[in-house]
Amino acid sequence: MNAFGSLVAGLTNPIEALADFDAQVLLDAGCSPARVRELVKVHTAYYGKTKFTRKQANAIKIARSTKKALDQLVYIEGRISSIEDPAEKWDLRLALLSIPGNYDTLKRRSKDIVPEVDKPAPEPSVGFGRSRDESRPMNVMGPERDMAAIEYALRQDLKDGPAGPQMYEKLMRLLGLRPDEDDQPSGIAPAVPRPLILIPLEEHITIMGGDGDEVILGLTDGTTMTGAEFLAQNFGDVLEVAMFHPQEGPVNLYDTQRFANQKQRDLARATMPTCPVPDCRHAADNCEVHHIKAWSKGGLTNMDNLAMLCRYHNRTNDDDPTKPHHGRVENIRGTPMWRSPRGYLIPNTVHPFGAMTLLYGR
Repeated sequence: MNAFGSLVAGLTNPIEALADFDAQVLLDAGCSPARVRELVKVHTAYYGKTKFTRKQANAIKIARSTKKALDQLVYIEGRISSIEDPAEKWDLRLALLSIPGNYDTLKRRSKDIVPEVDKPAPEPSVGFGRSRDESRPMNVMGPERDMAAIEYALRQDLKDGPAGPQMYEKLMRLLGLRPDEDDQPSGIAPAVPRPLILIPLEEHITIMGGDGDEVILGLTDGTTMTGAEFLAQNFGDVLEVAMFHPQEGPVNLYDTQRFANQKQRDLARATMPTCPVPDCRHAADNCEVHHIKAWSKGGLTNMDNLAMLCRYHNRTNDDDPTKPHHGRVENIRGTPMWRSPRGYLIPNTVHPFGAMTLLYGR
């Protein structure tokens, strides 16, 4: 058997190999974190702790005999994920494993085995996808009458050519992101980039604390100076700058106005421009301030205890590190980073332009 044949053999009857499953090995090999999460669920089903040990052993036996492929095992776990009763879930898993044939056969026959879940009516919502080639999708769900009214407005007076681009431009005018027919802007103001100068501090400079809103720097010659004095001496007159230390992370932000809460938000955004959870695309501008050590457990509102998390991950973060379930964000040498429930540190590389990466390469 050649190398490709060995690869296919492993994919078409992987139940034995899954006994030695290691998520970190796959992540280190460059596999997609989303795919790894799917495989974690499969491994947990067949080799995790359960009170249904006989059914679990039988499931392994059936999966081996029917030569269930890796994608089939993943599909089965996804198909029964909405079943809440553990006993019923095992019965359905065994029934699906017993279906002979390929992926399409399993998918088709599963409709007769797994009961359909009544889905609630969709709620009005607006969602945004990940950017690609400087474009980003937006999805809107709303009452059909509202959507019909919007579609009607966008389809009026269309000219020859594709309708989609014309409707987009008309929507931008309605939102005020394009000038109207009188060349007058209105509605939503376009986002304006905010320049922020990043200043790296040497590792030998000690951060000694602050006096009010100022940071005191301890130098190796035994003297001290404020952050403002350091900037004036080394970088001259600048409009808005932020200082970062290679170990401490964000130190201070200097501007003509100083509001501690807003300054901390700005520094946190500059440190990590997205939510730090792997593959999360949400920009820091749209995130919430998160206390790494929970406020309820004595966590302070200091820069080394703050991170910008999206609304979802801010609510699912494991505030208690002794009870890992979803994973948690930690401060690793000045940079927020996600630690998996199994203890592995995994960076978010969706937008790798945080201050610590730009200044220190990490």
